[in-house]
Amino acid sequence: MKPHVLIAEDEGALVTLLRYNLEREGYRVSEARDGEEALLLAQEEPPDLVLLDWMLPQLSGIEVCRRLRNRLETRNTPIIMLTARGEETDRIRGLDTGADDYITKPFSMTELLARLRAVLRRIRPSLAEDVVRIGDLEMDRVAHRVRRAGQEIHLGPTEYKLLDHLIQHPGRVFSREQLLDAVWGSDVYVEARTVDVHVGRLRKALNIDGVRDPIRTVRSAGYALDDMFSAEAAGVKAAS
Repeated sequence: MKPHVLIAEDEGALVTLLRYNLEREGYRVSEARDGEEALLLAQEEPPDLVLLDWMLPQLSGIEVCRRLRNRLETRNTPIIMLTARGEETDRIRGLDTGADDYITKPFSMTELLARLRAVLRRIRPSLAEDVVRIGDLEMDRVAHRVRRAGQEIHLGPTEYKLLDHLIQHPGRVFSREQLLDAVWGSDVYVEARTVDVHVGRLRKALNIDGVRDPIRTVRSAGYALDDMFSAEAAGVKAAS
């Protein structure tokens, strides 16, 4: 059965964009244009995940989140808040109210889908897709395999973990120190230069003939999986 996502958002163009991309990824979608409708729909058919806008008519997203957490049938439903409010205090308030993740507008649709899959894997693993695709790059976590343009790519354990982290945050730049913590662990001492070596190995493995290098080096900042190499991801931004 397809995972059911409830979109609680009052901006029509964004709802259309979200529905299109979610249905294309295999999700079943319902939508609410205000907070009261969101609560009603969630009561009638509890969703597997809620995409919840902060600034909803009738009831705010924060209040909807609080009420969903107080209901037995939606107490453990994953909630991702969508908002134009980027201040740290707002993010903390949203997470403290019970949201599982928080994404600030405008956002890349590719990143939103990756964050949605990550939340489902963490909270509802039986519903999560085990194959992640970004452009022509495909990672199958169950089979522990990676393919690029249909060609199987053989990676070492560290390169696999490095790609696994980057593919969850397409377009986001990570410093060497952040990658060290994510891949090697904060309690292990490894020189930052080691990241460069493994990124080089990963890049070499992924760079098959005739396809673009998906790893972007940002001088003095770090590395990113460049979501712009995907025709599907290029230029798709959700408006605030």
